[in-house]
Amino acid sequence: MKIGVMGAGAVGCYYGAMLAMAGHDVTLVGRQALADRVSADGLRFQSADIDRSVPMAASVDPAALAGCELVLFCVKSTDTEAAGAAIRPHLAPGAAVFSFQNGVDNADRLGAVLGRPVVPTVVYVAAGMGGAGHVQHHGRGDIVVGRFPSDETVAEMFRAAGIPTTVSDGVRAVLWGKLVTNCAHNALSAVGQASYGHMTRVPGVTDVMSDVVDECMAVAAGLGIALPAGIKEMVLGVAASMPGQHSSTAQDVARHKPTEIEHLNGYVVRQGQALGIPTPVNRALLAMVRLVESKYAG
Repeated sequence: MKIGVMGAGAVGCYYGAMLAMAGHDVTLVGRQALADRVSADGLRFQSADIDRSVPMAASVDPAALAGCELVLFCVKSTDTEAAGAAIRPHLAPGAAVFSFQNGVDNADRLGAVLGRPVVPTVVYVAAGMGGAGHVQHHGRGDIVVGRFPSDETVAEMFRAAGIPTTVSDGVRAVLWGKLVTNCAHNALSAVGQASYGHMTRVPGVTDVMSDVVDECMAVAAGLGIALPAGIKEMVLGVAASMPGQHSSTAQDVARHKPTEIEHLNGYVVRQGQALGIPTPVNRALLAMVRLVESKYAG
């Protein structure tokens, strides 16, 4: 299958590499340094048991997605509309577009720009960039996708590439479950520049995380979202499965890049305000990350 990845950061590079290693024709669209390195040497893929160069195409031009049968949309939530407008003229009429993004509303926002349905996807992967054209995999890699025509065919293609895939009728609730996880981990990891394992060993941190989950659960209930049973235990157990992982927000802060915090804790705060539900802990974490960003955002 001819597959394109729009937004070749850690998530896009990881899944692009997995699909390319399974024999698919993958094109990455990302920054100039990545495009130059991958075009010259392939993408370096590093995990616990693999360290190899994966040949694939790479470009800075969204036109490189022309003719792709499947597009993984992996840009930051803050760039959804702009990146969607950039790829719209180049999408094949029958191309399937998957939103591999944090947050709960990206598929709807992207679909409005593209004028076509977008498949919401919940991504569970610990990955980071070790440099331009060098993706490092730290754990997991499974995805949950919403229903769409030929969903099982595409899901089986993902599974054959070593990507555990579940097709769900309740993907909105699963997206919210991931949002709660991000709200509990990302800001704290970013402000402390700490791994999940380290921060949960600091006294009081898991209490704050528990308060965040309680607020998110209240907002979700107000919106009629049925979160998975045992959501708090699931969220607080993430550190055990990814102890060395720094959140994507922490990685953005470390590189002095804009974060997605407005679409994580900020989204919960705004929804809470609209519903009249207090979210003081989420609001405090949102303000703290804004403060950190203000030191380098100019």
